Amino acid sequence: MPEKQEPLILAIETSTRAGSVSLARGFEVLSAVLGDGTSSHSTDLIDNVERVLREGSARLIDIDLFAVTAGPGSFTGLRIGLATVKAFAVCVQKPCLPVSTLAAIAHAAGESERTVSILPAGRGEVYAQAFSVRAEIVSALDTASHLKPAELLEKYGNARTIRWAGEGAHQHLAILRQDGVGNWISSGEEEGWSVAPPPQYLANSVARLALTDYRDGKATDAGELRANYVRASDAEINQRWLQLNS
Repeated sequence: MPEKQEPLILAIETSTRAGSVSLARGFEVLSAVLGDGTSSHSTDLIDNVERVLREGSARLIDIDLFAVTAGPGSFTGLRIGLATVKAFAVCVQKPCLPVSTLAAIAHAAGESERTVSILPAGRGEVYAQAFSVRAEIVSALDTASHLKPAELLEKYGNARTIRWAGEGAHQHLAILRQDGVGNWISSGEEEGWSVAPPPQYLANSVARLALTDYRDGKATDAGELRANYVRASDAEINQRWLQLNS
């Protein structure tokens, strides 16, 4: 596909603590901004979008496709990102695409036979999912789960080759590296367990995965965007408990 025909993509990732925003023309990243992990996405997201557009010499009306992480991740962060993209897409009447946060983490970790993406879920728990990554194609090997960190080894520990990826992998590395558990790669080995470097500009991977889906004709309108929380919110859990005990 000629470069001039490649879509201009604005990708927003608000499912992690810092988040990021990326502007890409096809596979080429034109500009990217990392958010502030110490504050709410509501305080800096619009400023970061304006900065990315300015540095990429683009206007909102120029965007051909909006991409956004749809979860799992921070409930509040996901809502902010989805609401922002919906507003942008409606304003300029352009399509959008939801992207799995865990798939984006796997993509950012590079090609692998089996990558397990791990994202903090609060209260010491994690979201996790396994993928294979080949030539920009990220294929799910199972469904996203909400787990206690110790359950990661129960679910994935029998695999010979694993690339652990994401903030959650680094946060719970001591659990993953328990003595006698796993086939950790030594110098010169090609197969085994390893940990990918922490992803920073995750929005770059969101843009790339959205491009693949866009080429496959999967773009949708703003009204179809939905969050995938994987687990119920505390309010929903409390409501169910009240209903069961009333």
